[in-house]
Amino acid sequence: MTRSVREVYDEYAAAGRLRVPVAAWRWAAGWGLVPPADAGTRLWSRAVVEAADPEAVRAALRGPVGAGWAADRLTEALGVPLPILRPRVTASAVGRLVKAGLLVYLGGDVEFPDLHPDQVAALARRRDLPALLDRHVPLGPDQAAVRLGVRRTDFDQVVRLGWLAPVGSVDIDYKHHGGVTRVPLYSAEDIALLEVVRPSVDWRAVRTVAAGRRSPLAALTPITPGGDRVFLAEVARIARVGRAAVVNWRRRHDDFPEPVAGTDVHPQFDRHAVVAWLLAHDKIGIPTGPTVASLVPAGPEGAARRFRLDDPWLTLADDAAGEDVLSGCSTDDAADALAELAAGEFGASLRRLTAPGTGPLAVMGEVRVAERFRSGSGGLRLTLAWPAGLRGAASAGSVGVERHAVAYAGPGEGCACARHDCGGVVPVGWCREHEDAVGPVMEWHPGGGIRCTDLARQRRE
Repeated sequence: MTRSVREVYDEYAAAGRLRVPVAAWRWAAGWGLVPPADAGTRLWSRAVVEAADPEAVRAALRGPVGAGWAADRLTEALGVPLPILRPRVTASAVGRLVKAGLLVYLGGDVEFPDLHPDQVAALARRRDLPALLDRHVPLGPDQAAVRLGVRRTDFDQVVRLGWLAPVGSVDIDYKHHGGVTRVPLYSAEDIALLEVVRPSVDWRAVRTVAAGRRSPLAALTPITPGGDRVFLAEVARIARVGRAAVVNWRRRHDDFPEPVAGTDVHPQFDRHAVVAWLLAHDKIGIPTGPTVASLVPAGPEGAARRFRLDDPWLTLADDAAGEDVLSGCSTDDAADALAELAAGEFGASLRRLTAPGTGPLAVMGEVRVAERFRSGSGGLRLTLAWPAGLRGAASAGSVGVERHAVAYAGPGEGCACARHDCGGVVPVGWCREHEDAVGPVMEWHPGGGIRCTDLARQRRE
């Protein structure tokens, strides 16, 4: 009797032929350590299998690790502490990443797979990890509320209004609550885009509503099927450009969506079609997380520490008599440390503040914690305030703010001090006019602040 020779191997047969674990063969195939399947879907020819080095295949596998371990590593990679608008990565999310081809399945439950630790570490180091999670991992209602930075009841209002629709569902066995429940899943990219495509909504008010208060979204009317339309002015608000720019896009691009209602003068467009066009032409982007402010305050004794505020809101006063206000989400520990730094008679100084929408700022003192507020979604919102007259531009060469001075008597032609547009000077020790008398004859103010702007304007006038 003639024994037949196997010509085609699946992953189990290939692992058996080399006498290595199946997980090792899967890793070798997924990571390119053996040639790709050449005899069909996940099937290899005898020549490929026999040419593989069993010791190299066996040595390449380290681990494997479970989906729960991988989820914890990816969550840590998003930031510590976790950003306010980022839900934790779950073990089921790791299964989604395997289905997307970002991780190699090595065994175990398909929904909660075993993985290679080195590949998990490589994925955690990718700078586009937040975007990858948004693209491939849908979110349940509770996670969606975290991603949007609102209470669960506010997210339910978003669904009621018809702004989001489920992209799938999952059955979860709540053993203590009546058995299996079907939970809808929502696209994380669509959730992230809400703030962009609904610019008329005061999302800051929605995120900061107190527990037990009625949602600001409750008074809005749900959209009717086919009724989610926008005028050109609304398209401009979504893209953060002027209306003339949108008119120009419509004239220059043949694929710009056609009007679905309105008139020739005031056409109306389907919102979803317009958003898809704006995304395809890079006119808008998908936010991958909260904006962040970085601040380095120092107490009266000079001790400084760096802090992070998520989803910051900075309001700068127009004149020196006003007050600047910065609010953002923080942790309890960071809020306590900030309060301790500002506990002195003159508060803390702010050596450097980097926030969206403005250049680096510094404040010469009297920074205080004005409010600590826990929103209904559970986030701690911290508010800092300081006199606007003490705010200046952070110096480029070092941490802090450079001070300018205005001489009570205008400096003469022989003055060797550094001059500035505001008319002020930074005295130098060898200047005959000032030397050690700078204190009595100078009025000091932060360089680049409101005082500099006012004085420079007066000089031009």
